[in-house]
Amino acid sequence: MNDKPLVYFLCTGNSCRSQIADGFLNALSGEKYEVKSAGLEAHGLNPRAVQVMKEVGIDISGNSSDVIDPEILNRATYVITLCGHADEHCPVIMNPNVIKWHWGFDDPAKATGTEEEIMAQFRNVRDAIKSRIDLFIGQGH
Repeated sequence: MNDKPLVYFLCTGNSCRSQIADGFLNALSGEKYEVKSAGLEAHGLNPRAVQVMKEVGIDISGNSSDVIDPEILNRATYVITLCGHADEHCPVIMNPNVIKWHWGFDDPAKATGTEEEIMAQFRNVRDAIKSRIDLFIGQGH
């Protein structure tokens, strides 16, 4: 049995935001947490999310895009939704000890414009998620 706190990041497609959060918490927490991510659906790992994480030295290319697992959901210490849709449609958590938080971030996969503008949106969301992860770790959760 793993005695590390389990952090379960959720978003709609488990392709961008939850993958970025997963990558940062794994990289920055010194293996203090068991980290998993999932989505209401599995849209596959977004190549731009992989690219912007690689820019900051974190490789998430081996991550998989997964659908929410009710067993993991109810075993988690923290369930953190990263988009309003996942927050509103998250399956019911039966375990009253699970701490559920919502950290809302815009979906960079919906960004439009030139490739440069789209990548700028991915970087903005990446940096905002990193700031929130730094705060989470700093608060000693």
